[in-house]
Amino acid sequence: MKRISSALISVFHKDRLDEIVQLLSDLNITIYSTGGTYDFIKKMDIPAHTVESLTSYPSILGGRVKTLHPKVFGGILGRRDNESDINHFKEYEIPEIDLVIVDLYPFEQTVLSTGNEQEIIEKIDIGGISLIRAAAKNYKDVLIVPSFDQYDDLISLLKEKNGSSTIEDRKKFATQAFQVSSHYDISIFNYFNQEKEDVFKQSIAQSTVLRYGENPHQKGIYYGKLEDVFEQLHGKAISYNNLGDLDAAINLINEFDETTFAILKHNNACGIACRERLIDAWKDALAGDPISAFGGVLITNKVVDEETAGEINKLFFEIILAPGYDPKALEVIKTKKNRIILRKKLYDFPAKQFRSILNGVIEQDRDLKMEDNSDLKVVTKSSPSEYEQTDLFFANKIVKHTKSNTIVLAKNKQLCASGVGQTSRVDALKQAIIKAGEFGFDLNGAVLASDAFFPFADSVEIAQKAGISAVIQPGGSVRDQESIDFCDAHNVSMVFTGYRHFKH
Repeated sequence: MKRISSALISVFHKDRLDEIVQLLSDLNITIYSTGGTYDFIKKMDIPAHTVESLTSYPSILGGRVKTLHPKVFGGILGRRDNESDINHFKEYEIPEIDLVIVDLYPFEQTVLSTGNEQEIIEKIDIGGISLIRAAAKNYKDVLIVPSFDQYDDLISLLKEKNGSSTIEDRKKFATQAFQVSSHYDISIFNYFNQEKEDVFKQSIAQSTVLRYGENPHQKGIYYGKLEDVFEQLHGKAISYNNLGDLDAAINLINEFDETTFAILKHNNACGIACRERLIDAWKDALAGDPISAFGGVLITNKVVDEETAGEINKLFFEIILAPGYDPKALEVIKTKKNRIILRKKLYDFPAKQFRSILNGVIEQDRDLKMEDNSDLKVVTKSSPSEYEQTDLFFANKIVKHTKSNTIVLAKNKQLCASGVGQTSRVDALKQAIIKAGEFGFDLNGAVLASDAFFPFADSVEIAQKAGISAVIQPGGSVRDQESIDFCDAHNVSMVFTGYRHFKH
């Protein structure tokens, strides 16, 4: 157990600082502090020393240099069991500093709030990050508190151990310190490295331990701030698989502006519809596959009303995500204890995606492309009707967010069926046609969307026989003309977009 005799405080956040300072004073711990922190302490009428009084140098260069001095860093880095270091303490009148409390300039927050480069650069902390590394390096003798997030832990430690700490305590805080410093440096690096792609560095400072991973025998952790994306209003803890479904659901629903309801299972839509009234969108989404909807994830882009909630409540489902809920609607869907109810927030997802693979990481641009009229190239003699074109765009949005190989069949802005994750496009189409038939859909006049080109004409032949009247696909096969010729011979319209939407 090591007693704290002196502390250096240089912080940005002042929340709970008064409690810490009062504790240090009550424990007769000498306090050194910088600028605004010193002024804060003096207002509390608690004795403190300025860093300038220790170094005999003022804060210079507009505050850029305050603590970078041998008397400060010597007091932190000096080894208490090293005779040479102890002699230097005496020779140069360096006080031993046993506790360092730092809160870095808010670099990440500044980057998010402004595009002013000079303002961002000034938020790159130099003295603070150096104090953190020095104190963490010498954890055998020094306790480091590297951010506001550790204030609670420090307060508990000071109270429980009466101003002392163990080597285990100091090593724990040092570990947190190196996490803070490395995260800070990676944030700065990524700000400067926006145009280069030769190095991959990411750091996420918040984590949530999940019940388990993809399966119960696997451990699972989520790194990130879920509260930025949604607010949980009710239900059990979110699982690893839930998060995958939620990611897929949000990316899908964000493609739609009109009133839309979607039901997802294993990252794929099993039902989705656009209607003027939310309750109708729900009923037609459910009709797409009422069997797969059991235990699914529900998402809509409109506030859930009481009438719709009453219909939804008839189904067993795991999660519902919406931008809001009428009070009475919330009462209805809260009747199941474990049902997860989430309120979706507005959030801009990163432009890059990455995942671990083999012994490394792959990164790509997020697929933000969604085709419009300017992208469509009619390649057949007949053009899609206005109604068909509306359905083609609807189906294309769904196919973009469905596992490849995939085919989506839609009619009247309702998903009739999809073939999902098949090893051949023909199999995906056959699966979709069979499924549509099982749930009573008439495919005459329906449209087809494909995530990639047709390598042969067999897909359009099968689709036409099932009643499909219009097709949207990227095009690009060396045998495109065969598909075009078949469509022309059987009065099927087809458009190319020039954009493939694989999803694996």
